[in-house]
This record gives sequence, structure tokens and C-alpha cells, in this order.
Amino acid sequence: MPVEIVFPQRNCFELADYQDVPLGSDEVRGDTVCSLISQGTELAWAEVGDFPLRPGYGAVFRVTETGDQVCDVAVGDLRFCMGPHRSTQQCPAQVTLPVPDTLDASTAVIARLMGVSMTTLMTTAARPGDKVIVTGAGPVGICAAHNFRIGGYDVTVVEPDGVRRSQVEASGIASTRSAMPKDESEFARQVRLVVECSGNEGAVLDACEIVGQMGEVVLVGVPWRQRTDLSAHRITHSVFFNFVNLRSGWEWELPIRSRGFVWEELLEGYNNSPHSTFSGFERALRWLAEGKLRLDGLVTLCAPDDPAKLYADIKDRRIESPFIVLEWVGN
Repeated sequence: MPVEIVFPQRNCFELADYQDVPLGSDEVRGDTVCSLISQGTELAWAEVGDFPLRPGYGAVFRVTETGDQVCDVAVGDLRFCMGPHRSTQQCPAQVTLPVPDTLDASTAVIARLMGVSMTTLMTTAARPGDKVIVTGAGPVGICAAHNFRIGGYDVTVVEPDGVRRSQVEASGIASTRSAMPKDESEFARQVRLVVECSGNEGAVLDACEIVGQMGEVVLVGVPWRQRTDLSAHRITHSVFFNFVNLRSGWEWELPIRSRGFVWEELLEGYNNSPHSTFSGFERALRWLAEGKLRLDGLVTLCAPDDPAKLYADIKDRRIESPFIVLEWVGN
């Protein structure tokens, strides 16, 4: 019997049985090799979710079945998807991607978190060579820093936690600070973009005070709770008088898949978007396969058999690694 992680009620974590549903004609199904935990998001869901909740962020699975209309996926293929923490995955083939042959599953699944800030990379007005600051060096922040570094930007990470700063530096980001470098001449009003990944309103204010005129501050980190006693006026004052473009970093700003104009399918909609969520995932998988993101010592592999202990360890930060991957079956 397949099993999945379930949050049946607030701050309760269980492993439960489930049954696969019939396979749709456009769907694929397979055994989960691994799934990726998004630590901050999943702990927040456990506090305020619509229970029972079945968490999950991304997964890699090996295909065992394909629907009769699926023509580009074969049994045995290793595929990436935005799947939950469960022992099988089932979804439309068009929302899966092939895992490059040179990439192991536990690395490929990191593409899911790289995709969170990939939307900002694909929509920002900043250009390669510009100064970019990433605030917050959790899993999303580390991925954001590398997305922009790989894209040719001059990246600095601001993170007050020394352990996280050391992890960022070990991953290949040389420029880090414990606080926003507003008094350093090379940064003050010289930054074109701040990618705010901490969800802390104090970091938002700092970002608005350091960017140059018409610079961007993009809110990628979710403000799950109030962290300071700052008034909104301090932020709005800085935005107005510093001419700041403050905007959401909502990862779903782009369509899931780009869809061009086809006359016979006009009523089904099209977007003609040059970028999409899945084009971002494709890019992330390629960069991972090319070794452009160093993950040595940054990934902890865990079994999914004791969710209560696992999430307690995450909440109490007994797992220091930024990336936590659940292993379901052998690769």
C-alpha cells in the first residue's frame, strides 16, 4: 500500500496509506525516488493550513505507467514534477520534465526551489553585471543567489546567521554580509535589485534604503508573520523618496507553460510568454547537470518514515543543511 505524509491537524505530522486513482489518458505515474521539503513553507502550512493537508514541493519519480495519449514519456524514465511527499507520483505528462542522464535524483529535485526565484530572474529590469543583493540565506535565498550569479550578476548575500553565511560561502558565493551594507560606498545607491528572501519587513526597509533610483526590491520570501515593530510609513516613505520599484516576487507570475497562438485552439487560450514556470525548471535542471551550483555538504537525505520527528527536527533546527530531501526508493 502506498504511503504519504499528511498534516491531519495543526502541528500534527503523520504517515498515512492512500490508494492511487485511475490513470488519466494524458497522465504518467511512477514510484517516487525522492521529494524535496520546503522548510519554511511547510512549517507555516502546519500552523495555518486547510487540514487535512498533504504537503510537498517537488519530487523525482521513475515512470511505471503512461496514459494512452502520452507519446513522449516511456516506462523507466526519470521525471521531475511539483509533487507531494508520497511514495508514488501521478500527474499530467506536460507538467513533468526529464531528468538529465548525468544528474542524480536528489540533486535534480533542488530545481524546484531554484524555480522560486527564477521568475524574478526572468522578469527583472536589472541586467547582467548589475549589483544584486539577496537577503536571507535559507534554501530559497541560496538558490536565488546562485541563479543570479550564474546569470552574470554581481551578487552579495546578506544573512545575520553565521552558519548560513558559511554555507553560502561554501557553495561558491564569495560576497556575504551579516547586515545590509548601507554605509559601504560600493553598495549605497549602487544596487539595482534586492531579492528579499527572508520574509522580514526589516529587510524590506533596508532594501528600499540601499537600492539606486528606480531600483527594484522584489519580495520573494513569504511574510508569514510580523517580525518587527516597524511602521509601514517608514517603508512607504523610503519607496516614495528613493524612487524604489517595490513588487511581489510571486513565483506564479509567469504561466506554467508557454502557449502560442493556434487558430483552431483559440478558445483554449494562449499567452505567447517567452518564459514560463517550466522553462525556469528546465534551466535549473540544466545548470545543476552542468555543476553550476555546488551542493557538497548542503543536502541532508532523510527517510520519510517518522514525519513527527522529522518536522520537529526541522522546527528546532537540529538539521542545519539548507536542503532536506526525502528518499523513498532507490535511484
